[in-house]
Amino acid sequence: MTDRTPILVGISHIEQRIKDWTEGDEPLDLMIRAVEAAKRDTGVDGLYAHVDAVHVVRGLWWYGNPAAAIVEALGIEDAETGLTGLGGNMVQYAVSQAALDIQAGRQKVVIVTGAECGNVMAKARRDGERVAWREAPGTPDRLFDKGGFGANPQERTVGLGAATTWYALFENAIRAANGESIDEHLKRVSELWARFSDVASRNPNAWFQEVRTPEEIRTVGPANRAVTFPYPKLMNSNNNVDQGAALILTDTDTAKELGIPESKWVYPWASTHGTDTEQVSHRDNLHTSPAIRVAGNRCLELAEVSVEDIDHLDLYSCFPSAVQVSAKELGIDPTRDLTVTGGLTFGGGPLNNYVMHAIVRMAEILRDDAQAKGFVTSNGGLLTKHAFGVYSATPPSSPFRYQDCQGEIDAFPRKNDVEHVGDATIESYVVMYQGDAPGRAIIAALTDGNERTWGFTEDPEWMTSMTHQEPIGSRISIDEERRASRA
Repeated sequence: MTDRTPILVGISHIEQRIKDWTEGDEPLDLMIRAVEAAKRDTGVDGLYAHVDAVHVVRGLWWYGNPAAAIVEALGIEDAETGLTGLGGNMVQYAVSQAALDIQAGRQKVVIVTGAECGNVMAKARRDGERVAWREAPGTPDRLFDKGGFGANPQERTVGLGAATTWYALFENAIRAANGESIDEHLKRVSELWARFSDVASRNPNAWFQEVRTPEEIRTVGPANRAVTFPYPKLMNSNNNVDQGAALILTDTDTAKELGIPESKWVYPWASTHGTDTEQVSHRDNLHTSPAIRVAGNRCLELAEVSVEDIDHLDLYSCFPSAVQVSAKELGIDPTRDLTVTGGLTFGGGPLNNYVMHAIVRMAEILRDDAQAKGFVTSNGGLLTKHAFGVYSATPPSSPFRYQDCQGEIDAFPRKNDVEHVGDATIESYVVMYQGDAPGRAIIAALTDGNERTWGFTEDPEWMTSMTHQEPIGSRISIDEERRASRA
């Protein structure tokens, strides 16, 4: 252990609950409040005089250099400003880079913060208005980005785009891979999500703290509309939240000099990163993740622990399919608690910044359970970009370790996608709703040469049957316009 061992010493969670969107603070204000709260958490009034860097996790706002605005508002001098790219993986990546910089002696105190005001934006949209937030212009000193994702022309042609369609497509593929019936699958997944709701009810930071039953979660109704089969609203990430958070990292030597008590210290033990194919079309299948398998398990290896040694978990939970794929790839018993927040549906889903809230909640738990170890997973894009971190209030046996696992991940098999016309076999599908009725079903299919292709249908009878009778494995025909019909 060196005196530059990186530690997390300040944490905060901020939220606002407003009825009138014109009265709400904007994300930059939440970030400033979150940094102030994290500073108070350290107990050091003069902390800002020691800050070397302020890094912000990018969100759905248009600030050019929000870190510079934060630095100015708080009177922090000569601090590096940073901004990440988009993706739920970027919080852990930014924390990892801060830990590496601290361990190498390049920086002593680093602040990482982020916020979203999805609730304000949603209320403004309902009133036909657009929020008028300030610009915070400028260019950050440092940009962080890791991994990419996007749709190709074939995917866009059939209507794929929103995360709600993609993750439901993965969910149906998981059901087929498990050999479950539609009813068995819905029951199991709703029971999984009810357990997330139960954790949220015990998390003081959660947006929704009302316990939801499996029946409530899987039953479509006025308060739980159908979105994309098999997901009603209560199986989707809840982005309509106003939440911010901040993390303050330093080294053990600086923490001692500043008088930060060891009861506040949480050690990042190890972290990894890995990206699956940027386009979903090229993945070997739609129900596994080589990036999670390699990078997630490598993170545990670097921390010199097994998954059985982990006491507290937070698996990234934008949709149930993401949780199930992670649990399977990491060999985690799906019946144990898989979240410390309640997940993005119930704990709250401030888009790219969710993982910061997961780390804050994990740190709170670890401070009260000093011998325990926590494992936080991250996901960006379409089950695409993945980052992992092991934490504990107990010092690690080795210095902080980080590894980019991309080379090993890229060696896994890939598929080609083609503009195939003719017969194919359904691999997975998603039914998209318009109001209460199915509007379009998008179909992933495999040609007889095992290449992936895409089709769609707007046949009401066929789409309705897809919600009750298993179509995966059946034969279809796709025409030049990508329109599919039953063979």
